[in-house]
Amino acid sequence: MKENIFDVLMYLFENYMEDEIEMLPDSDVIRTELLEAGFASQEVNKAFDWLDSLSLQRSIKPTYAPAFRIFCDQEIAKLDIDCRNLIMYLEHNGILTSASREIVIDRAMALENEEISMEKLKWIVLMILLSQPDEEIAFSRMEDIVYDLVPSYLH
Repeated sequence: MKENIFDVLMYLFENYMEDEIEMLPDSDVIRTELLEAGFASQEVNKAFDWLDSLSLQRSIKPTYAPAFRIFCDQEIAKLDIDCRNLIMYLEHNGILTSASREIVIDRAMALENEEISMEKLKWIVLMILLSQPDEEIAFSRMEDIVYDLVPSYLH
């Protein structure tokens, strides 16, 4: 089975994270289940590290001042123009704050050997919003975008 870290994260999201990022009942049981499902041990460990890093970023306090974001060369290489436009679109429309935008970029960059498509980025945003306190409305709005329940226009 040729799975990658993103596939492991998606599996975890779809099977365990419907309510909260911290709800993983027993990580050893989950790891065993993932290994039995055919995921590579290294990818499982990386996925748990990704989630652990995400939980550490909960303490970031959002700012409400307008912010301007310039992407560095590494971010431009990892996030194509459509992905960068999506991030800006989500922030402009109040789904992401400047703080959550930075978490999205950080977590996308943490997926080292992954190409980040628009679809993957949408799921990353959804996982991050789920992990953040008081983001239920933003999560719901993003869920509509991920599941194509509302048209999203990017300009």
